Amino acid sequence: MDYVIRPIKASEYPVLEDFLYQAVFIPEGVKPPPKKIIDEAALQVYIKDFGIYPDDRCLVAEIDGEIIGAVWTRIMNDYGHIDDETPSFAISLYKNYRNKGIGTEMMKRMLTLLAEAGYKQASLSVQKANYAYRMYLNVGFEVIDENSEEYRMLYRF
Repeated sequence: MDYVIRPIKASEYPVLEDFLYQAVFIPEGVKPPPKKIIDEAALQVYIKDFGIYPDDRCLVAEIDGEIIGAVWTRIMNDYGHIDDETPSFAISLYKNYRNKGIGTEMMKRMLTLLAEAGYKQASLSVQKANYAYRMYLNVGFEVIDENSEEYRMLYRF
């Protein structure tokens, strides 16, 4: 499968709404929530005013001119938040493109960008039941904290 990973264009920022919804983990057999769930403050922290802050970064995966995935980071007060110098990750792919190595490559490229920008670490949170947890471990994140539902993970450069 031929795909391109590239920086997002400012005109494409609205696609982050769709990818934020795609990033909501839905366990097997559970009915997906309505798309308006992304309007909740706990989720808006990932995309509201994206691109106006200096720590906002986003890469997209594209096939034949269509964006099929996004990985973005920003300093935000989510469960993955460590401090005001550590960007938190969000990543999402359309279902048809998952488990093909695209997400792993997107993560690696974003980690490279963050290292080149001088960050010392990056963080994320993931639900314990989410299969993506293994991918995060494979690219070098480690669990540093947890609650009953989620792991908080850290990558050190």
